[in-house]
Amino acid sequence: MSSYVTQTSDKSKRKALILCACGGIIGLHNFYVGRIGRGLLFAITGGCFVFGWLIDLIKIATGAFRDNVGAPLREK
Repeated sequence: MSSYVTQTSDKSKRKALILCACGGIIGLHNFYVGRIGRGLLFAITGGCFVFGWLIDLIKIATGAFRDNVGAPLREK
C-alpha cells in the first residue's frame, strides 16, 4: 500500500490573493512567493500590461497559482 503526500508551500493563498489584489500591478504577490524575476517583470511592465495581473488574480483565487518551487499555496 502506498501513500501520497502532497507538498504545499509555506506561503498563504489568502495573503497572496490580498497582495495581488492590492499590489499585483507591481508584482507584490510574485515577490511574496519567491518568484523574483517575474516580480521584476510585473514591476517594469505594469503587471504585464494588466493582463498578467488579472490572470494571476484568477489563478490564485482558484488555487492554480504555484510558488517558486512549483508547490501549491496553502489554504490558511
